[in-house]
Amino acid sequence: MSGKEILVDTNILLYLLNGSDTLEEILQGKDVYISFITELELTGKKISDNEDAKITQLLNDCSVIALNNSIKAKYKEIRSKYKLKLADAVIAATSIVYDMPLITADKQFKTIKELTLVTYHHGVDPA
Repeated sequence: MSGKEILVDTNILLYLLNGSDTLEEILQGKDVYISFITELELTGKKISDNEDAKITQLLNDCSVIALNNSIKAKYKEIRSKYKLKLADAVIAATSIVYDMPLITADKQFKTIKELTLVTYHHGVDPA
């Protein structure tokens, strides 16, 4: 990895869809990756055609990381060690396996010592 890569949690994409200029600035110039589970979380809801088009456009700007044996093994370890929900454990495992920082607004990820975490505080402009 070149250091420009970042794994983006589902909540960050939702903030981007709602027009967060701060997040756009943070992610500018980065290679944005998401877990396959984030893609499923975003596309698995009943939404309007307009919302669907916005989500499709956003996903086109991201690289999706598929499930593989390394992620599965790390998922099992992380889920049992930290008692995370399935989606959070998959996202954390993906970040760890690919040695990529994870940007999220979810405070639960702070408990995972193996993660390189970028915490986003919605509504707070990081000065």
